[in-house]
Amino acid sequence: MKKNTANREVPSRFTCHREGNILLWSVVSWLLVGFSIASGQQIWVSGQQKSTIQYRMEQEITTSEGIKELVVSFVVPSDFSSFTYRQRIHDLKFNFSPQPTHREEKTDKRGNNVQIYYWESPATQIRAIVSFQASTQVNLNPITPGSAHFPLKEIPEDVRDYLLPTEQVQSNHPAIQEKAQELTSDVTTLHAATMRILTWVAQHMHYVLVPEQYDALYAFNTGKGNCQNYSHLAAALLRAVGIPARIVNGITLNKPYDIPLGESAYQFKMAQGRHSWIEVYFPEEGWLPFDPQQTEFFVSNRYLRIEVGVDNNETVQDGLVRWRQSHGSEPQTPKLEEAFISEFLNDEVAFQGKLGDASIEKLLLSPPIQEKLPLAAAIPPKPDEEEQPPEKSAEETPPETEEMPEEVDYTTLNYEEPFLYGNLDFPENVNFAFPRETSQLTKNKLTRTFLVETAEYVTGNHQYAQVFILEEPIRLEFIGLALHNFGGSGRLWLELCEDNNGHPGPPAVRSKPVHLSELHSGQGYRWVDFDFRKEGIILSPGKYWFFLNFDGGPIVNWFYSYGKPVGPSDGTRSRKLGEREWNTILSYEFNYRVVGKASK
Repeated sequence: MKKNTANREVPSRFTCHREGNILLWSVVSWLLVGFSIASGQQIWVSGQQKSTIQYRMEQEITTSEGIKELVVSFVVPSDFSSFTYRQRIHDLKFNFSPQPTHREEKTDKRGNNVQIYYWESPATQIRAIVSFQASTQVNLNPITPGSAHFPLKEIPEDVRDYLLPTEQVQSNHPAIQEKAQELTSDVTTLHAATMRILTWVAQHMHYVLVPEQYDALYAFNTGKGNCQNYSHLAAALLRAVGIPARIVNGITLNKPYDIPLGESAYQFKMAQGRHSWIEVYFPEEGWLPFDPQQTEFFVSNRYLRIEVGVDNNETVQDGLVRWRQSHGSEPQTPKLEEAFISEFLNDEVAFQGKLGDASIEKLLLSPPIQEKLPLAAAIPPKPDEEEQPPEKSAEETPPETEEMPEEVDYTTLNYEEPFLYGNLDFPENVNFAFPRETSQLTKNKLTRTFLVETAEYVTGNHQYAQVFILEEPIRLEFIGLALHNFGGSGRLWLELCEDNNGHPGPPAVRSKPVHLSELHSGQGYRWVDFDFRKEGIILSPGKYWFFLNFDGGPIVNWFYSYGKPVGPSDGTRSRKLGEREWNTILSYEFNYRVVGKASK
């Protein structure tokens, strides 16, 4: 809530009084015009991570009598070193039950080592386990750009394939070429050109778990997609201006890590499952990893690198399932369940963060770079910045006069229009134990899928708070959360708070409790609405928080979206039970909806 220029006390956005036995929340507030919202932030990250990880991937394939031959392939993860990220693979094992009839081994044209296993007249169930130990390390020191000028002139022959357009990376499309040229027209170094493009992709894109298409042009035109779209669009823009970029497929692990920033800390967490990112070629440093969703010049050590290629149509060999039908049999599709398990045998995280460019609308991480990289071309101007009137001289500028904002009693308005707001997009009722059932199935082939369960266990020893911002007054009816009930017993409810200098303030009102027995206990996530109608709450324009509270022993997950589709970069927070302050800022945004009535 803004204060006026005379520092007069501004009333709360909701105050309480009782009429009869009903608790009413009414509002007399100052009319807010154009209140500002900090929606993004660049963070310079320095320090290191160092871990030893025991990893296991389990596949269970259920076949049928009509399948004559089953073929499963895996890519052997290799050691890799770059300026910022390193992995070493030890003790790799393949275990099968029953044993395959025979196996083959090959190295493809991208250098991937592929193991192929065959079962003739396969059993009803086949179990495959791939396990290894990985040592991963990230070192983030200030990057001193090398002597590579932009555009690049000499590119090694074995790298040139990563300049070519493909079906999914349409680097030759006129619109993509025009945008790439626009972004890099005034830079002279390779580092600056790369950062311009990656910053624009992070700004342009909005993460969705199940897009309609996975190619670069779809991402360019719609501004949405999953990790494949981010990777393909980034690679297309880079290749369009002669910068080699390749697609990496691998695994991300769901162990969070913190980056301290003053009294607070940003916490970053990926879903556990398959993921796609990119590597960019630099003549002096070699291949450097980037995740276009959020990081530049590095990936964290929660990434395990498996397979590389020109696009995701090519990098399909890890976990690929194929089969042949018996002659004359009814067409059958095997059922595939895939699970990823990891244990951190040791984990050292020593990162420090420093706030960078606040004009970036998305949260973006990068090691410090000892080069002034102008990002203006990668950051679209805000509507009110596109045309500014010329500044007046001191003689022309009239003296400032104190203008009092208009006082509005929002309780006198007529609230009849349906109102719905929030981070609404999530895959309802999807069974994440069988993700490939939702992937594209080609003829007798099940390829890997990037459908991952991005969710937080929210009824443990931490509490989780989510902000929402209103630009108009509403009569609040419900706040819904995308939840999955795994069992247990007890009750859930929401506590609604005002904003206190960017943090949730003290709880002001709570919803009607929901008993766990009322929640759907089947597979997948569904909306669970928490009822505020009895309280008669009218909310004026402004910033509010709610957090989930519970008693008993419920086991509940809350779905979230990568990045911040709706709210500001610091608008999702957590704290340990019993703590007062909400100093942990989460890098993602929970899926929620605010339902009520707006005024005409």
